[in-house]
Amino acid sequence: MKYVKIERDKQIGIFPDAWKFCVGSGRIGLALQKEYIEALAYVQKHIGFKYLRAHGLLHDDVGIYREDKVGDSTSPFYNFTYIDRIYDSFLELGIRPFVEIGFMPSRLASGTQTVFYWRGNVTPPSDYNKWEKLIKAVVKHFIERYGKKEVEQWPFEIWNEPNLNVFWKDADQSEYFKLYEVTVKAIKEVNENIKVGGPAICGGGEHWIDDFLNFCYKNGVPVDFVTRHAYTAKPPEYTPHFVYHDLHPIDYMINEFKEVRNQVKNSPFPNLPVHITEYNSSYHPLCPVHDTPFNAAYLARVLSEGGDYVDSFSYWTFSDVFEEADIPRSIFHGGFGLVAFNNIPKPVFHMFTFFNAMGKKVLYRDEHILVTQREDGSIAIVAWNEVISRECEQERQYKLKIPVEFEDIFVKQKLIDEDHGNPWKTWIDMGRPRFPTKEQIETLREVAKPYISTWRTKSENGYVTLEIKLGKNAVVLYELSKVNDQTHTYIGLDDSKIPGY
Repeated sequence: MKYVKIERDKQIGIFPDAWKFCVGSGRIGLALQKEYIEALAYVQKHIGFKYLRAHGLLHDDVGIYREDKVGDSTSPFYNFTYIDRIYDSFLELGIRPFVEIGFMPSRLASGTQTVFYWRGNVTPPSDYNKWEKLIKAVVKHFIERYGKKEVEQWPFEIWNEPNLNVFWKDADQSEYFKLYEVTVKAIKEVNENIKVGGPAICGGGEHWIDDFLNFCYKNGVPVDFVTRHAYTAKPPEYTPHFVYHDLHPIDYMINEFKEVRNQVKNSPFPNLPVHITEYNSSYHPLCPVHDTPFNAAYLARVLSEGGDYVDSFSYWTFSDVFEEADIPRSIFHGGFGLVAFNNIPKPVFHMFTFFNAMGKKVLYRDEHILVTQREDGSIAIVAWNEVISRECEQERQYKLKIPVEFEDIFVKQKLIDEDHGNPWKTWIDMGRPRFPTKEQIETLREVAKPYISTWRTKSENGYVTLEIKLGKNAVVLYELSKVNDQTHTYIGLDDSKIPGY
């Protein structure tokens, strides 16, 4: 057991909300589906992200770029029917787009290379002049529809993972720099106040950030922020229906955050914001780890510490409405989402809601616990115990002595672990039904809730003692608040007269 006494009036920092600045999504065309919007509404109600990032803004299924042929001439037609419906839905739910420019419309593509089940084209434009006009038309339309003040709050990120040849033909760095330069200048010509950045790299390729920032500096190309992605998965093992990974210790991701911040500090633009526009354990949407309580306990430290190093980090993704590896074949299939199909929250969803309960004032933090104080003096604590292998310690215990501003205390505990708030386990107990009945879905929703317990205690000499015991892959939230006791207002109150009391 680890004993911690927190000194009175000793604040060690402010807990930033970088963890909820942005969240990822399946390709943006999926926002036309009813379940996508229902899941987003659910996530916004309980967490409330500020921005949403998705692939496929310029993909053919959104249909922005079209061409009309009259005689021997061809002219572009910019069709905003679907994107207006999508962005209207986002804004109505209190979330703004973190705009990712990509992939290439087929009629404007220089090649046929695509990625994913939905065939996002990853080749450069066949005509940069047409590409420039398309970008200007898109940005002008956004401003006309949503207003200059609103659109100036939307970050624009150019492309996705161009350092990987699966996402950018031949991973051609010079071609990406050309695409970035043409795109950012087109955006800035429409409105110079819109923030634009990149290069959105993933895995290795750290030199890309140095090269990208040096290119922008030497050529006078605007850049307002830097982006990259972070995953901790080791090489995959593929099966027909699932992909399995071993994972690096979570320090691996924390160190990536530190490294990219240091790269920017040592660049010609040392003060640029850094946004991790994707992160998770596995980078594959068929990896069962995403559905487990382990994923929640494993990533909790990232939410606790990530804001020390980067301006935001965006969980990939909010929902299992996602089709990169084909249409999902079962309700639990290893999808990235915080929320499974049928709005069934996964353990990682609850881990996010626990952090959403934190106060701003940090009283204590280590690699497995965060203790905060809210503005009203109440205390919020989140603790976790990821068990990555059988060789790891299976149980973790704390004894905390916490300064409080009140004597009579109400304690509320919410717990998720292998046996609580774990619908994936119940689904296995059911026999892993691919397409569960309505009754099975209702059962999964019922068990997907955290275990809640409450009690009342007293402080002594301005301190309260709290003992925490964390089992395998547990994440727990404690909320300590002042009791406003109104028992004396009930005339004739005598609980001893209640049968069974």
